[in-house]
Amino acid sequence: MTTRRVWFITGASRGLGRAFTEAALAAGDRVVASARDVSPLADLAGRHPDALLPLPLDVSDRGAVFQAVDRAAEAFGRLDVVVNNAGGLLYGMVEEATEEQVRAHLDVNFFGALWVTQAVIPYLRAQGSGRILQVTSMASGGGMASVGFYGAGKAALDSLTEALAMEVAPFGVKVTNVQMGGYDTGLFTTGTTATAPDPAYASLRAELEEMWGDDAGPDPSTAAPTIMKLAGLPDPPRRLIVGSRSYDLVQQMDGARTELYRSWEELSRTAPG
Repeated sequence: MTTRRVWFITGASRGLGRAFTEAALAAGDRVVASARDVSPLADLAGRHPDALLPLPLDVSDRGAVFQAVDRAAEAFGRLDVVVNNAGGLLYGMVEEATEEQVRAHLDVNFFGALWVTQAVIPYLRAQGSGRILQVTSMASGGGMASVGFYGAGKAALDSLTEALAMEVAPFGVKVTNVQMGGYDTGLFTTGTTATAPDPAYASLRAELEEMWGDDAGPDPSTAAPTIMKLAGLPDPPRRLIVGSRSYDLVQQMDGARTELYRSWEELSRTAPG
């Protein structure tokens, strides 16, 4: 008999979180699906009354996160797969962003994932097992004009997760940086906070909009099978690019960075450190 896993998924009401929730339920698992607004999950809850627990949660509230994780563990008796997916986009140039906007963005995209991670580790450590999937980005290795704050938050989470993986490995807990490619998640619409545009950047904005075009990317459900396979691997990778096109783009970016380092090697080696 296959053991029914228990998932804890943040940002589960739409986009990738919703897709992962549906896939886990279809596999016969149980899911604690958290989001600020869980009303979009009513239909799923109606179809899976014993397997889905919608849980209202603002991940930027550390106290609320710990309470939610306690409730989740109490409801289903354990936690097996934790997916830190909640996030948003702060769209705008670095100069334009207000302090309030930047702090609110990082409170969700970085600190929210950190609070969930801190809350679930004691349960996973006590079990001697469990998975933490940190949803970062294919772009977490470098910044891009107008979405620099999004990249910065994901890069911070990426780096922290590398350290976390080393810390919890002795307890049987596996951690993976899930570097998502571009999917039609609504991130650039309902999930976006925009800065007040400075006219000085008008030409750059126009250039970026032309470069990106209107392609919102594939449906989030197309990424779910990859996540399900990842969650079931006995020895998962510490990082995984999700998306064929994104895999190629990351290789190109990494290659360009390596070439840049090599072109300035002589200057680098003038210092002894």
